[in-house]
Amino acid sequence: MNQVNDQLVLERYTILNDPSVLHAISQRSGGVSAAPYQSLNLGSTVGDDPSSVAHNHTQLYEALGITACQVVTARQVHGNRVVQVGTAEGGSAVPECDGLVTDAPGILLLMRFADCAPILMWDPTRRAVAALHAGWLGTIRQVAVAGVEAMQRAFGSQPHDLRALIGPSIGPCCLELGPEVIAQIEHELPEPDELVSRRQPNGHAWFDLWLANRRQLERCGVRAIELAGVCTCCHQALYYSHRGSGGKTGRFAALVGLR
Repeated sequence: MNQVNDQLVLERYTILNDPSVLHAISQRSGGVSAAPYQSLNLGSTVGDDPSSVAHNHTQLYEALGITACQVVTARQVHGNRVVQVGTAEGGSAVPECDGLVTDAPGILLLMRFADCAPILMWDPTRRAVAALHAGWLGTIRQVAVAGVEAMQRAFGSQPHDLRALIGPSIGPCCLELGPEVIAQIEHELPEPDELVSRRQPNGHAWFDLWLANRRQLERCGVRAIELAGVCTCCHQALYYSHRGSGGKTGRFAALVGLR
């Protein structure tokens, strides 16, 4: 394998900045995957060389000071199923799941993205974390609400204690959707006119994924929310974008766990 880019970049955010929390969002540099997946592709189901993907995971885990057996991920399906995991699930992938929650120290929750919104949550009172995958369909299905409710059930979390990050994802500048999806948004989500703009004669319109997830968290009672505000489609040199690439691209990761 040839090294494509040796600068591995991990983003960290103020709202999750605490000695008891380990979190990161990976950019696409620092791995060995060849085009069109260059370079730190962490998705194993997109057509990339499996050995490159495995190497990229090793690079990521070494940079974070963790091992593969500490990581729990999911086979994401754009739904709203959220699963509680612990040390027994370390090193595994939970089937048909778009949210993970844990209160087990040393367990890292990992989700993969290429335009969908990463949502990471931390409860400093009950000492628990969550990782959610919210694309337009997961947002219509209100996976953010399901994540808050899962933390309430599993750990007794109070929404006003939660701290939430909405990470880099496709912005309202680029998320054009067809009339069938716009109709779903108008039927399923409160105040859709706030979320939909630039309506076209053919029924197409642009959807604000960031605001939709922020409003869902706020309606649950979450007060502390940080929005990265970076569009993955506009910044393909930094992030993978399914839409921007025409569907052939890699995946970056969002991780969170308790030390």
